[in-house]
Amino acid sequence: MHIGRTEDMLIGREKEQKVLAEAFQAAESRFVAVYGRRRVGKTYLIRESMGSRFTFQHAGYYGGKLMDELFEFCASLREYGLKDFAKPRNWLEAFELLKELIRRSTEKKKVIFLDELSWMDTRGSDFIMALEGFWNGWASARTDILLIVCGSVTSWMLNKIVHNKGGLYNRLSYKIHLQPFSLKECEEYIQSKNIVMNRHQILECYMIMGGIPFYWSFLEKGFSLPQNIDRIFFAKDAPLENEFDYLYAALFKKPEPYVKIISALAKKKAGMTREELLKATRLPDSGNFSIRLEELESCGFLRKYRQYGMKERNAVYQLIDNFTLFYYKFLEKKPTDEHYWSNQINMPAVNAWCGLAFERVCLEHVSQMKQALGISGVLSEECSWACKEDKENGIYGSQIDLMIVRKDQVINLCEMKFSGKKYTITAKVDEDIRKKTSDFLSVTGARYAIHTTLVTPYGVTDGSYAGNIQNVITTDDLFH
Repeated sequence: MHIGRTEDMLIGREKEQKVLAEAFQAAESRFVAVYGRRRVGKTYLIRESMGSRFTFQHAGYYGGKLMDELFEFCASLREYGLKDFAKPRNWLEAFELLKELIRRSTEKKKVIFLDELSWMDTRGSDFIMALEGFWNGWASARTDILLIVCGSVTSWMLNKIVHNKGGLYNRLSYKIHLQPFSLKECEEYIQSKNIVMNRHQILECYMIMGGIPFYWSFLEKGFSLPQNIDRIFFAKDAPLENEFDYLYAALFKKPEPYVKIISALAKKKAGMTREELLKATRLPDSGNFSIRLEELESCGFLRKYRQYGMKERNAVYQLIDNFTLFYYKFLEKKPTDEHYWSNQINMPAVNAWCGLAFERVCLEHVSQMKQALGISGVLSEECSWACKEDKENGIYGSQIDLMIVRKDQVINLCEMKFSGKKYTITAKVDEDIRKKTSDFLSVTGARYAIHTTLVTPYGVTDGSYAGNIQNVITTDDLFH
């Protein structure tokens, strides 16, 4: 439900819009936190849902010091009608001015939107203390305030707002963790822009950009997908040619150690354990290292998963961000060819990347895969598994990137194969799958039924080995 706009102006986000509408219509004051990866559309969601119904809105100033942040805050106060006030010396005084602005408002519901909250919280500024005082000591006692706070630094939002152990503990009315678009939502988005792309092309675009609406906004109708990718990433002064540097610098005050972790994981398809990452990055083994991993995971760049039969301390970290993977493969050393992507179609480097990128897209759409399998309501856990070769015991050595371990004692062993046409299961592919199944059962002693599940864009061709596959999931299934 949109509060100030028509429904068709915002793609997807139905649950989030409903939460914001409920908060707006509540008979008491409400406090809402919206967080998620940079560029995912948090500010757009809030502005489109609220329309023009802001009593006050302000965004933190990136890289500013305390006095810079206060100066910008005062500028916003003036913009929303508060005049002739003394310059505040700190955030306590700044929030007193905000109270005065609210008192003068004649709006039935006073919507206060504070964006990029972490940038306002400069060192030694006591910003959080002032925010706590504003909400706990004043705003929450009224019935007419909707306070919405937002931030791209997901780790900061979680630590300082969502999981606050101080004055804001348990004070939030609603929490909205905004996720990237799904494939289906990306399809709806490009249709709203009158861009003609079939589902396979949308899938290929998702493999590059992920579900980040900001990146998709640069697509233009009239261009093929390769032409659009050239224009957005490889052309001279391309709009996203420096996105990688901006992305991590905006999220982390000291991005270097985070980029070291990301860079190490970009070289390992299956991911790495904490110990392996320490060795690869040569960063100190400390609590800070664990915090950085948690922050990268909370921002959506990594996924942490358990290997089947292994304890949590042996968990593996895997780079999951589509754009970052694309950057390390093709943009880190940017080609001089402005038509690079158009000229690389069906070349070995691109084909190899397609296989890996498709796997990542599947891992981001496990719920759609479960729906296609008819097991949405079955309790399950997603994990991976690997073993080394052991000829003496008849172990071939296997890597399984995704297994859906189900409570009904079935394991879907998922093979993800990218193809531009129906996939043919050859004798070699069939043998590889049988070896993986054999290795898994022999090493783990698992008594679950193994259902070999093939995920491939166009399904499989009829052939001698197709009958050995229990389930086939296609691109259309991923778009549900």
